[in-house]
Amino acid sequence: MGLFTGAAKNTGSSETKKLHSDYGQLLVDGEIIEVGYVVLRDTFLFTNKRLILVDIQGISGKQIEYLSVPYNRITKFSVQTGGSFDLDAELKLWIGSDTIPLEKKFNKDVNIYEVQKVLASHMLK
Repeated sequence: MGLFTGAAKNTGSSETKKLHSDYGQLLVDGEIIEVGYVVLRDTFLFTNKRLILVDIQGISGKQIEYLSVPYNRITKFSVQTGGSFDLDAELKLWIGSDTIPLEKKFNKDVNIYEVQKVLASHMLK
């Protein structure tokens, strides 16, 4: 329920080493995990090449969906901060020509401004 962070292109921190240990089999040659966010049972991995959404499903958590989204396929995104009554922040991603966004909620432990900064830095290259 927290945030794993590491300096961009720095695989030396203990947090990014754990992410590489857990999810390294998803990466292609030359790809590194720059930062990851763990929210409840889901994980958001920002690599130097794409965004990987790890969705743990089912009661046992043994079924896992991995959604890989190249940054150049994200056409736009929005973030919504938590309010007084609804503390969860929200990220919406429009992928390709889809008119319905992919929506993900973040609890108050994750700084939504950090998430949007990482995403914007990849999209505005």
